[in-house]
Amino acid sequence: MTPSAPSQPVRVAALYRFARLDAFEALRAPLAAFCCGRGIKGTMLLAHEGINGTVAGSEAAIAELIAHLEAIVGLAGLEVKYSSAEQMPFHRMKVRLKREIVTMGIDNLDPGTSAGTYVAPADWNALISEPETIVIDTRNAYEVSIGTFKGAIDPATASFREFPAWVEEHRAELEGRKVAMFCTGGIRCEKATAYVKSLGFDDVFHLKGGILKYLEEVPAEQSLWQGECFVFDERVSVSHGLAEGEAELCRACRHPLTRDELASPHYAAGISCPHCLDARSDEDRQRYAERQRQVELAEARGKGPHIGC
Repeated sequence: MTPSAPSQPVRVAALYRFARLDAFEALRAPLAAFCCGRGIKGTMLLAHEGINGTVAGSEAAIAELIAHLEAIVGLAGLEVKYSSAEQMPFHRMKVRLKREIVTMGIDNLDPGTSAGTYVAPADWNALISEPETIVIDTRNAYEVSIGTFKGAIDPATASFREFPAWVEEHRAELEGRKVAMFCTGGIRCEKATAYVKSLGFDDVFHLKGGILKYLEEVPAEQSLWQGECFVFDERVSVSHGLAEGEAELCRACRHPLTRDELASPHYAAGISCPHCLDARSDEDRQRYAERQRQVELAEARGKGPHIGC
């Protein structure tokens, strides 16, 4: 099949499935070829515990991919969230083999059979508004910085590997409470609930489909979401209705920036932002400045970043 450019707007699919894939390595090359042959770009991760990824392409190409994945033994019943982008939000297609499809570093967890109770977006507000419910954002601190649910606890983790240690440290605070967790698309909080349940907690819940599904289904006037939701592609963030947000990335440290942070005197496109100004040396900033100059020259010549499989 001859690759074709996706029509506008681009269809974006965030997908995952916890499932035992004993021969996951053998899926890598055929899956990469399937996607590249249809102009699909993004990243998919394969591991013994299943599949995780976000990809983009034409509506027809993405539909073909989902049907193809659903036909693979063990992957039927994929959790998929769809959104759109005005331009292709990925530069290339990557299919990677991993030890875990979302890295926590805890062995012998099976989220497919031991995760917490799903809560539909329509029922989420009622749960997190109950006084006995403790609401935990399982994402990393840089994601939380541009948006989260009203009243949610931010564990301030730099990576998901730090989450089990945070739970152990705050275990006493969770005792006797309903524990409600959420994440971007549902995969991290599904694994997080399986871990918390393994510690002996029973009243453990997570938002089905994650923040993306909530923003898609819950009207803005009824929403308890505050800010924007960070996404791992060139859109940077989305808001209610999954419209593209206003956040931008600092190209020096990859931290998402709000409108106020973009107006900071510490922000220089491609060079620095309020989050990394004091963490980088003058030599680093000189290197970033040269890189930014090359990017701007390439854009002026009509040559964007490499876009290939």
